[in-house]
Amino acid sequence: MTASFEESGQGAGPPRSAFFPTRRLGSVGPGMSGAALLVTFGACLPIGFILWVAIQTGWPTVSALVFRPRVGELLVNTLLLVAFTLPLCIFFAVALAWLTERSDLPAARLWSWLIVAPLAIPAFVHSYAWVSFIPSLNGLFAAVLVSTLAYVPFLYLPIAATLRRLDPALEEAAASLGHAPARVFLKVVVPQLRLAICGGGLLVALHLLAEFGLYVMVRFDTFTTAIVAQFQSAYNGPAANMLAGVLALCCFSFLGLEILVRGQERYARVGSGAARALPAAPLRRWTAPTLAALAGWVALAVGVPVVTLSGWLVHGGASVWSATEMTPALFETLLFASLGGALATLAAIPIAWLSIRAPGRIQRLVEGLNYVVGSLPGVVVALALVTITVRIAMPLYQTVATVLLAYVLLFLPRAIVSLRASLAQAPVELEQAAASLGRSPTNALWTVTVRLAAPGAAAGMALVALGIVNELTATQMLAPNGAQTLATAFWAHASELDYAAAAPYAVLMIILSLPLTVLLYAQARRSPGH
Repeated sequence: MTASFEESGQGAGPPRSAFFPTRRLGSVGPGMSGAALLVTFGACLPIGFILWVAIQTGWPTVSALVFRPRVGELLVNTLLLVAFTLPLCIFFAVALAWLTERSDLPAARLWSWLIVAPLAIPAFVHSYAWVSFIPSLNGLFAAVLVSTLAYVPFLYLPIAATLRRLDPALEEAAASLGHAPARVFLKVVVPQLRLAICGGGLLVALHLLAEFGLYVMVRFDTFTTAIVAQFQSAYNGPAANMLAGVLALCCFSFLGLEILVRGQERYARVGSGAARALPAAPLRRWTAPTLAALAGWVALAVGVPVVTLSGWLVHGGASVWSATEMTPALFETLLFASLGGALATLAAIPIAWLSIRAPGRIQRLVEGLNYVVGSLPGVVVALALVTITVRIAMPLYQTVATVLLAYVLLFLPRAIVSLRASLAQAPVELEQAAASLGRSPTNALWTVTVRLAAPGAAAGMALVALGIVNELTATQMLAPNGAQTLATAFWAHASELDYAAAAPYAVLMIILSLPLTVLLYAQARRSPGH
């Protein structure tokens, strides 16, 4: 016990860091601490920018811009969108997860994959497909319909994974007391799904706040569409920035609400539990209706986009596949995705390293700030960087460097999560052994720990890169003149109602997004310890 205690860094050893006091950091620690603080300072630029603009504008102007009917309309639209979409997503995700994980549904694995497949289709491509399929579709109903179909997989994945890993002993005990299956599910299973529902629900809510293209296509005004319209029509710094401030407050409100709803309850077991699954619930006479309902869901979520895209490709013929236009867009997308993925992963290394090697209150604050900023919509981050570069660093305005910085700020949490998991599996003793053989702490970190964490770094880089492939608003606002990605090229054609010319770009985005979908699906199905 004593030896183990001292080896963990609580016994005698080098002085503890003033910033991260709970673990011995070693010689490389101060450098990592400084790098983590520097990255976090950069990540906080959008929040600091919004506060600075508010102070510079003055309270009378701020109140006039914020407390006006237009802002009230946008707030009502946003709240209605979340209030209708989020419960529907939760209901369908729980129902679909139960069918594929707990029932004797035929071909459950195939249905599970088809339910996740809409993740490979960008949300604005979903709306493009539906609007071209039903041109009169618009307003709140259209926004809720398309959002639900596009975002249910974000909730389905964690809920299905949690259902698959639950210890059946609690449910068996409740059933033995005479409770009906429905009551057992509501009273025993659903509480254990709380963390998955809260996490997935927060992700869906933040997507609803951040999405631009989907709601423009269905002609439904949100804060994001209003900010972009304000920026594109007439650059009005205070008006657009105050809208961005209200949108950021909405994001923070959802983050706080998720913490409150999640609560402090934990449903962990001591020991290995029962290494078995509950017998599949028989559907019996409900098998055929259930299969029909699932087929209908897949037809709406996957079939409509696929059929619509196929129709436009056939309608456009070979002429829409213009290599002279599509090759530069594909090259720009791959360039931005590869550079952005690499930079975000490098920026995540010090934060992930401290999370594993030196957990503590300050470390949690630093990591949490990056998650908070990463939850901001792309339009808020882009607007902050536009104003900062115009006022302070004009040579950086509409340059590749500014676009890449936006990508790092937006997608840094993805890289942190992936790296943290891999670093946790790299024993610190190997790092210490390399240092004892004469290697410098930095060299030991690079040649031992970073190499062992390479799979997680690659996964994080892929997640960031594929997020960049489908990013629209920040790229639109920050990209250099003449530069086009697949997303912005698609939007340029779709916004002009040239749906046939937009279709090839949508197809290429889906092809590039498929690896992300496969990766997420594989991770969700992986059992703990495998």
